[in-house]
Amino acid sequence: MKNILVIISISFLCLNCKKFKEANKNPNIQSLNHNGVIREYLTFIPSNYKDTQAVPVVLNFHGFGGNISDYSTYASMERIADLENFILVYPQGTDMDEFSHWNPSLPGSDNKSSADDFGFIEMLIEKLSADYSIDAKRIYACGFSNGGMMSFGLVNHKSDLIAAVACVSGSMLETDNTPNHPKPVLMIHGTSDGVIPYIGNNDYTSVESTLSFWRNFNSTDSTPYSNTITTGGNSIEYTSYSNGNNGVSVEHYKINQGGHEWFNLNYEGKNTGELIWNFFSKYDIDGLIE
Repeated sequence: MKNILVIISISFLCLNCKKFKEANKNPNIQSLNHNGVIREYLTFIPSNYKDTQAVPVVLNFHGFGGNISDYSTYASMERIADLENFILVYPQGTDMDEFSHWNPSLPGSDNKSSADDFGFIEMLIEKLSADYSIDAKRIYACGFSNGGMMSFGLVNHKSDLIAAVACVSGSMLETDNTPNHPKPVLMIHGTSDGVIPYIGNNDYTSVESTLSFWRNFNSTDSTPYSNTITTGGNSIEYTSYSNGNNGVSVEHYKINQGGHEWFNLNYEGKNTGELIWNFFSKYDIDGLIE
C-alpha cells in the first residue's frame, strides 16, 4: 500500500473537516514541543477526577484533514468519559498542504510525510502521566479513517503503551509488525464506504481480512457470537470472537449500507463512543480484566 495520500479523495477531505489553518480555535487546546514542532491536543478531564486515583486514558484520533475542535464535537465521547471517569484526549495531526494527517507506519513510502507521530504520542503519554494520575496499563487508542489507521499503527509499533484498539471506517496498513502480546481489537465499518471499501481494494485490506488477521494472532474462538438489529434504517451486524490469549476478543459492528463516517449509532441504546468504551473497559495491557 504505497502513497496512500493520493488515494484519499478531495471530496472526503471536505466531507468531515475544515482546512487545518482554520482549525483549533478552542481555548482549551494544549500544546507540547516535539522535535521542534508544536503539537496540539485537546484534553477532557472528568468531573469526578481526583489525583489520588489513577484513571484510564482514551486517545481519539481524527481523520485526514480533521481538526480536534470539530472532531471532538461529532465524535464526542465526553459524556461517557465523565460517567466512567476516564481522561479523553484528542491529539492533532500535523499540517500538510493545509490539511492535517497521521503517519501510521514507520518512516517510508506508506506515510504521508516525515512527521514522527509515534514519537509525538509517546511524548504526549509522558506529558499526561506527569500532569495527571493515569493508569498506564489502561491507555486505549481509537480513531476515524486515517485516525483509525493511526490507532492500528500504535498497536503494531507501540504495543506496550496501548491496551486495546478501536477503528471506525479505517484500515490497518501493515501486518509485518505485530504486538508482542495479545491485543483486543474492535472494528466499526460500513458496507457502502466509498473511501475505504469494506471489501478492500488495491490499496486497503478488507475488513474481514483484518479481523481474520487479529483472530489468528490472538487465537480466538473460530465461531463468533452474533446479533443483528435494525435501527434508524440501518441493519447492524455485531460479531464477537472471544476467548483469545489473555482473554482478549476481536469484535465487529458491520453497518449495512453505511458510508464513510463516524457513525451516529444506536445499538441497544448505545452510541458509537459508548460501544467503544464498553469494549475498552473490559481490558488492560495484560488482557481481560478479571
